[in-house]
Amino acid sequence: MCRLTLNNKVINLINYIKNPNGPTLGVSTSSGVEILYEEGLAFKDLNKSGKLEAYKDWRLSPKERAEDLASKMSLEQMAGLMLYSSHQSIPAADRGFRSGTYGGKSFAESDAKPWELSDQQIDFLKKDHLRHVLVTSVETPEIAAKWNNEMQAFVEGVGLGIPVNNSSDPRHSSDSSKEFNEGAGGHISMWPEPLGLAATFDPEAVRKFGEIAAREYRALGLTTALSPQVDMATDPRWFRFNGTFGEDAELSADIGRAYIDGFQTSEGDAEIAEGWGYHSVNAMVKHWPGGGSGEGGRDAHYGAGKYAVYPGHNFDEHLIPFTEGAFKLEGKTGKASAVMPYYTISYNQDPSGENVGNSYNKYIIHDLLRTKYNYDGVVCTDWNITHDFSGQMDVFIDGKPWGVEELTVAERHYKLLMAGVDQFGGNNEMEPILEAYKMGVKEHGEVFMRERMEQSAVRLLINIFRLGLFENPYLEVEETVATVGCPEFMEAGYEAQLKSIVLLKNQNDVLPIKPQTTVYVPKRLYPERKDWFGSPIPERWDYPVNMDLVKKYYHVTENPEEADCALIFISGPDSGIGYSHEDAASGENGFVPISLQYRPYQAEFAREQSLAGDRSYKGKTVRTTNECDLDLILDTKELMKGKPVIVSLLLSNPVVVAEFESQVEGLLVNFGVQDQALLDIISGKAEPAGLLPFQMPADMRTVEQQFEDVAHDMQCYKDAAGHVYDFAYGMNWDGPIEDERTQKYKKAKIAELK
Repeated sequence: MCRLTLNNKVINLINYIKNPNGPTLGVSTSSGVEILYEEGLAFKDLNKSGKLEAYKDWRLSPKERAEDLASKMSLEQMAGLMLYSSHQSIPAADRGFRSGTYGGKSFAESDAKPWELSDQQIDFLKKDHLRHVLVTSVETPEIAAKWNNEMQAFVEGVGLGIPVNNSSDPRHSSDSSKEFNEGAGGHISMWPEPLGLAATFDPEAVRKFGEIAAREYRALGLTTALSPQVDMATDPRWFRFNGTFGEDAELSADIGRAYIDGFQTSEGDAEIAEGWGYHSVNAMVKHWPGGGSGEGGRDAHYGAGKYAVYPGHNFDEHLIPFTEGAFKLEGKTGKASAVMPYYTISYNQDPSGENVGNSYNKYIIHDLLRTKYNYDGVVCTDWNITHDFSGQMDVFIDGKPWGVEELTVAERHYKLLMAGVDQFGGNNEMEPILEAYKMGVKEHGEVFMRERMEQSAVRLLINIFRLGLFENPYLEVEETVATVGCPEFMEAGYEAQLKSIVLLKNQNDVLPIKPQTTVYVPKRLYPERKDWFGSPIPERWDYPVNMDLVKKYYHVTENPEEADCALIFISGPDSGIGYSHEDAASGENGFVPISLQYRPYQAEFAREQSLAGDRSYKGKTVRTTNECDLDLILDTKELMKGKPVIVSLLLSNPVVVAEFESQVEGLLVNFGVQDQALLDIISGKAEPAGLLPFQMPADMRTVEQQFEDVAHDMQCYKDAAGHVYDFAYGMNWDGPIEDERTQKYKKAKIAELK
């Protein structure tokens, strides 16, 4: 393991003071903070008072320190603590929603170093007292470490000296084209996507991921993970399906628990107290109370998908990954330190009849989360829910104030505070919180509102104190470079990738394909499309796999007649988000189906009347952007003239494989792995061990007739060999896997096709 050790020395203008049997203090020489000494021990005089106040005393508990510090904070400082920044890239982008300036110029036009703070960052740290920052892209680990030190040094000398709690969405995805080498490192270790972690059906492997990811996060200056996403993905069309651990409550609870234990737990010399310490990263579990039941599979990032529905009356099961997983850890930290509710309106689940976004709903937050389940950690909204909505139903970067569109921005903040929320995601400015405070004073009095603000401040500060950031928020650049993506971590991630690949079909034992076999790999058409943010991506023809890697395993030919078999690499169908401008322009409601098949799909079996508003799409037709993937399989089958065709399918959702399964001899699915991992399985260097963390539907009729909120309720596809592609199905070289994992998790279908 790459281990951080500190001695009394100056590195990058940071003084390090070692306490005997206590923490090492890191102090910037530019912050003006002095060291206080008491009984031979050193403490940071963060507010420059010359006194050892309780919040500076590392011998006290995080709760004691947080309560003392909150009592000293001004209203403005508490409001700033409740902000969570918009997305920050390092360095700031020259344009777009992640843009920023340096001395009034774009980064490209300035003389700034990539680790310097942008004008906007300096402004929200000093003017708005913001201390929670969401980090997106960073050029290198070295730059990330230097930027962290710049930011921490800046805030150490401001006000009460509260350090910054930097955070990240998941960042351990695989670069498919990169070659794995046991002795080589990288910018960060590469692992399967969350669905792939679930496909291992191995909580211990996921706990190891959490431990390694936490070490790399801390080395990058990241101390909160905006993960895991434990939503039960009970509707197979949901476009955030790939960020979940699948559709099963028990598996999601077990995998989520292991993930959080790995991230939050410090042991040995790294532990400060109660499992928290220098290797710990706060886990913000999401999305309470579950967002996987969007009507028609639509997602609440868009106005078109703001409703979660419960036709199966199955709301309570969606809480299980939280109540039995994230809130019942095996490790000492006990529970996830933070919770993020989802954008959705959990339609008609509030006994009072109020239908507003989950963060705004007092029943969802105060009555259920806070009171019934006794959760007293941080509750942070998802991003941009207090911002105004443009009215465009399919815009990703937009406000998402579902159910409270008529309220002002300040009124939305006030409603959130009264529901029990502590923090506002994507908000860089404190003014709306100050206005919300005034509203509360008018209704409840100043004493009540001061106590309410301090309540959130204490929760937020505890999560910073636990990690030792008040004592030393600084990084040694050399240690960061040695830790992030070190060979040991890269190897562990690669092993998990291998375990996550699922073999569905192996007709006549066509797999594994022996090395040096002659293979044909057809190029793939990547049609013109738009990314999440609406930017166009032009059409191109290209190989879908790193051909230099393929040539290390096999002889490659461009002539199918010379090949012994064909290897095809494609992705699942993409039909969009369930909304069409063209449909709306024609005078219809704009809502269209989301399809899991490649060919055009007409929603013959959809609901006549939608559950939430006028959103039915019955009888409408939708096309996928990548229907050409199906054509590639069928055309290649014809070209191969009876010789084997093996398909590797990258999935972010379940797929209707009935369109092509009978035409191929081998079928593997993966959830985001390196090409080399696929080739290691295909060649037999490794044996497949993954299991499906969801059901594969027989057809679109069963997709339409399943209930959005109910798991395991579809008719599953049965292939020519009689194998049913159900939850927990997968094959190894001997046939369908039956082991302790399948014994524990395999579920009988709970309902026949409705």
